[in-house]
Amino acid sequence: MFSIIRLKAVGLLIAGMTVALTSGIAAAAPKVYVGNFKDNTVSVIDTATGKVVAIVPVAAGPHGMTITKDGRWVFVSGDNSSQVSVIDTATDRVAKAIEVGKGPHGSALTPNGSQLLVAVNGEDKVVFVDTAKRTVIGSVAVAKPHTVAISPDGKVAFVTSQQPGKFALAVVDLTKRAVVRTVALDKPPRDLEFGYNGKALYFTVAGLNSVEVLDPTSDKIVAEIPTGASPHYANLFAGTTLGMAVVQGPGELLMFDPATNKPAGSIAVGKQPHWMSVSSDGKTAYVTNEGSNDLSVVDLASQKVETIAVGNAPRKVVVQAAPAKRTGKVSITNFAFAPGAITIKAGESITWSNDDGGPHTVTFKDRSAGSDSLSPGQTFARVFDRPGTYEYFCTFHEFMTGRVVVQTALPHKT
Repeated sequence: MFSIIRLKAVGLLIAGMTVALTSGIAAAAPKVYVGNFKDNTVSVIDTATGKVVAIVPVAAGPHGMTITKDGRWVFVSGDNSSQVSVIDTATDRVAKAIEVGKGPHGSALTPNGSQLLVAVNGEDKVVFVDTAKRTVIGSVAVAKPHTVAISPDGKVAFVTSQQPGKFALAVVDLTKRAVVRTVALDKPPRDLEFGYNGKALYFTVAGLNSVEVLDPTSDKIVAEIPTGASPHYANLFAGTTLGMAVVQGPGELLMFDPATNKPAGSIAVGKQPHWMSVSSDGKTAYVTNEGSNDLSVVDLASQKVETIAVGNAPRKVVVQAAPAKRTGKVSITNFAFAPGAITIKAGESITWSNDDGGPHTVTFKDRSAGSDSLSPGQTFARVFDRPGTYEYFCTFHEFMTGRVVVQTALPHKT
């Protein structure tokens, strides 16, 4: 079932993807993890099928969620507990519960993934967790911390402080582990996020129908992006040219131009949207809808929205990055394939380049997908998803032969 979409005549430019010829069984698709606040669970969704494939019990009141760059570990802070649950995405089970203090809210990973910062609201501190050892290694005092955003260079973290009468953004030096300055606010801040390039910090404030744009070098608010009632999350993601904001009142995903900080259209999603994440290719947005207990999957190219039912009161969401594919290279030169034999893992690809003076082909003996005639300077690429040995030759010069050995991809080691 698709939702109704409202979008101005402003195109959303999406980064392209390289398409390669494939054979065999496709590699596993990335998964999406949705925290169901009232169920104390995380729903796991297979992006290929759009189905919930697992439900993971976690610490009570899943609030903050972060995922490692390799997609292997998801950290879930339990608002109604004192723990951060660590989900192993290989098994979709909790591998560890980290004690951090009463009422952990938002969290963020340092760019190198070595530390997790957790806003422990009930104990007025931000704790530093060693992600390898999964232990708390330090803390800094921040009054009623709610959410955390870390600059792309890993030098500072901005923390929303919701202390009554002293609302502020606290700036933490990550080397010193100390608050070095604050940005005073009139109203309580909600969420804050660094745009992918670090040029702007986007944050929302309770009672303001706008996204605040802060210059992190001067700590000055340089723009306000008007929205509908109760904006909650806003960010500029890599792979897209327009920023996006979740607006709870009208139940929409608002688009904005980061160059002008002006609205550029909106897409209707579910009731009381809370959070969002974007796929690594910048093509799909995932929006949690706390009021309708579902997830909106927004195809940013076709401008269509699909709805997936999840648990009760879904709040946070993270998505795995699509795995990077390594590419082997074979040069066609001096009437030979070099190297003549190459070994890769299932899911990886090979590119053949005709570096010779005449035309050649890459023709497989099993009649699987090969190339047409390759003129000098042309290339041919193929992804190999099925393990096995693939013999090939040039149809113009049958004495030219080669072999591709595809091994089973090994599981990620912990």
